[in-house]
Amino acid sequence: MTQVEQESRAALGADGIIARTIGSRRDELRAIRRHLHRHPELSHEEFETTDYVVSLLQSLGLRPVRMPRTGAISDIPGSDASLPAIALRADMDALGIPELGTMSFRSQVEGVSHACGHDVHMSSVLGAAMALVQVAEAGLLRRTVRLIFQPSEEKHPCGALELLGEGVLEGVESIFALHCDPGVDVGHVGLKAGPITSATDPVRVQLRGAGGHTSRPHLTQDLVYALGAVITQLPAALTRRMDPRSGVNLTWGSVHAGSAFNAIPSSGTLEGTLRCLDHEAWDRAEELLETLLSDLVRPYEVEAHVDHDRGVPPVENDRFSVQVLKAATGSVIGPENVDPTAQSLGGEDFAWYLEKVPGALARLGTRTPGGRTYDLHMGDLVIDERAIGIGASVLAATCIQRDLPLV
Repeated sequence: MTQVEQESRAALGADGIIARTIGSRRDELRAIRRHLHRHPELSHEEFETTDYVVSLLQSLGLRPVRMPRTGAISDIPGSDASLPAIALRADMDALGIPELGTMSFRSQVEGVSHACGHDVHMSSVLGAAMALVQVAEAGLLRRTVRLIFQPSEEKHPCGALELLGEGVLEGVESIFALHCDPGVDVGHVGLKAGPITSATDPVRVQLRGAGGHTSRPHLTQDLVYALGAVITQLPAALTRRMDPRSGVNLTWGSVHAGSAFNAIPSSGTLEGTLRCLDHEAWDRAEELLETLLSDLVRPYEVEAHVDHDRGVPPVENDRFSVQVLKAATGSVIGPENVDPTAQSLGGEDFAWYLEKVPGALARLGTRTPGGRTYDLHMGDLVIDERAIGIGASVLAATCIQRDLPLV
C-alpha cells in the first residue's frame, strides 16, 4: 500500500470519528453556545468566557494556556512532531448592542449581546476540539492542532495583534477560521480565494478656528461650513485619487460642532471609517487623506488634523488554503453546498494572522432555509443552531485534509 493510500484510509477513519463525535455531542454543543450567548462579555473583558472555555478544554484532557489578560490557546498534539502545526481561531468578545430576541437563552447582560455570532465561532472550535481529541487518541492526527481563543476582535486595538505578540503562531504553518453569515442558508459554506473582507480603519478629523458670531462669518473662520465641505468632499476626492477597483470608501458616523444656533464654534470633529478592498490602496490611504484634507480646508483658513488609525488589513485568503478548506467542507456537507462568496466591506482582525502565515476564512451559513434574513451587529440576530455542528465538522476535517492530496 502506498503512502497516499495509507493516508487516505486513515482519513476515512478520521472522518468517521469526526462525524460520530460531533453527531453524538450536538446537544452539548448547542448547550455550550447557549451558555455563551447568555453570558456575553465586551472586548478585553472576557474573563468568565475564558474561564468557561478553559474548563471545557481541560475536560477534554488538554492543557490550555491563558493569555495575559483574556483568551487562551491549547494544543492537541499530533503524531508527527516534525510537522508544523495547524491553527483554528475563534473570537470571543460580544458587542455593546442590546439583545432584542425573546428566546429562553437571551443575553442576561444589559446592553451586551453576541450580535456577531462569536458564540457560534467558539462553539464550533470547541466541537472541532472534541472530535480532534478522539482522532488523536486513535493515532490518526498527524499535525498538532493549536486552538486559539482570541479576545477583542470587535475593538481597536484588536486582540489578534495582542496574541501575535504573545507568539501564538510560533510553530504554526497555517490557520483557519469561520465567520457566521446570516445571509447564507445553514448547510452551506461560502469560500473565496484572495481578499474576502476589507481593510477597516477608524478616522477622526478635527477642525479648529477662531469662532465668532454667525452675523459676521467673514470676520472669523466659518468652521461649520468647513466641516460641511469636508463631510461631502473628502470622501468624493478619495474616490477620484485612488483606483476605483480598490473599493475605497470613507463614511462618517459622527459629527460634533457647536452648542448655540447663533455662534460659530471654534472646534468640530468628524469620526468615521475608511474601508479599502485592496492592500496597496490601504497602504497609500493615510498620506493621501492628510494631503486632501489640507487642500480642502485651505479656502476656509481653518486648522485641520486627521487621526487615521491603522485598523485591520483585508483578509486575503491563501489559494491553497482555500482548496484545503473546500475539500474538507465538501466532505462534510457535499461539494454542491460549497458556494462562491463575494468580498465584503466588513473588517476582520483575522487578517493579521494571515500577514504571518497562510490560511483562510470561510463564511458559515446560519440562515434557516426559507426564513428571514437577519444581519450581523443587530440585536435581533437569530442563528440556526445546526450551523454549530457543521462549523465544528468543517474545521476538524480541515485539519485532516491538510495532509491529503487535493482532487
